[in-house]
Amino acid sequence: MDLVVVVGAAILADGRLLAAQRAEPPHMAGGWELPGGKVDPGESDEDALVRECHEELAVKVRLVRRVGGDWRLSERAVLRVWTAELVEGEPQPLEHLELRWLTPPELYDVDWLPGDRPVIDLLAAQGLT
Repeated sequence: MDLVVVVGAAILADGRLLAAQRAEPPHMAGGWELPGGKVDPGESDEDALVRECHEELAVKVRLVRRVGGDWRLSERAVLRVWTAELVEGEPQPLEHLELRWLTPPELYDVDWLPGDRPVIDLLAAQGLT
């Protein structure tokens, strides 16, 4: 059984974090997440995350640092997160219902998906750095 690797970007700008509201699948729709997606075979985690941000948000990002280790999503899947900064473009919700920039006091104003919540807790504890 191969491990599914999902990558996520904690995109930071002006002390705010970008949150994305899922449109699908139905059991996750409406929940909030860090943008990202699955790593394709033969693709590095970092390349996958840059690609996913371009596909989902129409932006170019520069990855800054890894956040934690492997965050367990299920028996078969892990989430790997990097902080990132925008290099080009303004995020557009191409595959999401809505995007929101959250300041540290607003981090819990959205309903984070369970897999993302521990990452948000760590980012909040680190002051979004």
